[in-house]
Amino acid sequence: MPRRVDHDLRRRQIGEALLRIADTRGLHATSLRDVAAEAGVSLRLVQYYFHTRNELLLAALGYLGEQLSARVQRRVRALGAPPTPRDVLYGTLTAILPTDAESRRLTRTYAAYYALALAEPALAAEHGATYPDALERFLAGYLRAAQEAGDVDPALDAATVVAGLLALTNGLGSSVLGGQRDGEAALAILTYHLNRLFHRGR
Repeated sequence: MPRRVDHDLRRRQIGEALLRIADTRGLHATSLRDVAAEAGVSLRLVQYYFHTRNELLLAALGYLGEQLSARVQRRVRALGAPPTPRDVLYGTLTAILPTDAESRRLTRTYAAYYALALAEPALAAEHGATYPDALERFLAGYLRAAQEAGDVDPALDAATVVAGLLALTNGLGSSVLGGQRDGEAALAILTYHLNRLFHRGR
């Protein structure tokens, strides 16, 4: 009998080949042929699973989001169970910081997508801010829980605070990749701001 093909696995292998290219070379000049070579498959096979470059880019972005989510979950679980709202915010934001090989790869790959979106506005319009918006809503919910528990000033606007923390984290990540500071220094800055936010519960 012919061997059955796991189509989801094949799609993921191709998508992850694109993510490796994004990490090491960026995405501006990446073609389906480049991805086929990286994945070790034919161009025709890539085109079978992904009809356009944008379709592949968006699918791979979803795989990247899954990788980041898995890292966040590991970091939050390591802080203890059940996690407090502060644990969730701290675990999530520190998981994003490029402090080790995995997080540096994730940050570089997201940066490649960001640079591509700046150069290709149509791509940015297509995928929009789905993932960032979902993350902001997720964290804002936990911050509101911390406010209800009396650990954070209830007068603060949770959505605005979370947006600022994510902007701070992303900026710190860029400063690490750019060589301005190392991951330990970036972590210290982020921890400082979180400690000030949660001073009521300390």
